[in-house]
Amino acid sequence: MSTKSAAQWLVGHNKFEQTKTESKGKKLFGKAKTISITSGKGGVGKTSVTLKLAKILSQQGFKTLVIDCDFNLSNTAVKLGLPITDNFYSLISARKPFEECIVEHDGFFLLSGCNGNMDLFDDQTGIERFIIDILVTHEKEFDYILLDSPAGIAKENLTLNAYSDHRFVVVTPDLSSITDSYSLIKILSTKYGVSENHLIVNKISTSNQLDRIIKTLGETVDNFLNSRLRILGGLVKKDISIDKFDKALLSEENSALHKNFLKVVELFAEENVATTLPISGHGHEVQQLNVC
Repeated sequence: MSTKSAAQWLVGHNKFEQTKTESKGKKLFGKAKTISITSGKGGVGKTSVTLKLAKILSQQGFKTLVIDCDFNLSNTAVKLGLPITDNFYSLISARKPFEECIVEHDGFFLLSGCNGNMDLFDDQTGIERFIIDILVTHEKEFDYILLDSPAGIAKENLTLNAYSDHRFVVVTPDLSSITDSYSLIKILSTKYGVSENHLIVNKISTSNQLDRIIKTLGETVDNFLNSRLRILGGLVKKDISIDKFDKALLSEENSALHKNFLKVVELFAEENVATTLPISGHGHEVQQLNVC
């Protein structure tokens, strides 16, 4: 995508508002469905959710790409135990082709960000346009593209969230997380015309706590914004050390952790026929998971 075409999209196009047509098959539109995993506040578990979702989609037979949009503070590779590289900058500076900058891991593909790359730090102009360029150029090669978005309401983050077909907003019981996520949803609604988001409440202690957060945030969004908040589930804080959590999350495919996470993916599929994920007849009840 040229700078001109990216700018044209930013001014006049909202991918979210396109009419969806019910159909069957993985390539519903002949191009990938884009999901942004986002939040108003950092440290809520976005990256873990992104990587688990990518693995599940790949296991379902969907060719999936993860893009780490926190382009100079990347932790996707770290969580997966992969070497830290400057592939993101190599791609943006045209030093390497796209195919040499992504790695395949656990069945899905990853474009990780950099970690303290000084050249990238000195020239961050139009990073969101560059990522949109990647999406437009390669969306026909994948079934799903997941954006592990930075937290907060920077314009770059908002633009990527607005461009995505769906947004999974991850919050925790922390009041600042809820408040910041509402600010994110508010700006997406008022400035970008985004009328729907999905909510995942992470690190909950009790079902009553989950219900309170859903009620508070859901009613606020419904009463004050022209926006809909779909509930995907509550993720129960798991009693396990942080350094062991991601390995358990990604490797224990027969655990209750994996099965419960799969139910949330199925719930998303039930509400969005365009995703064409296999479903097992689960209702729209709130699912309880073990994710930290």
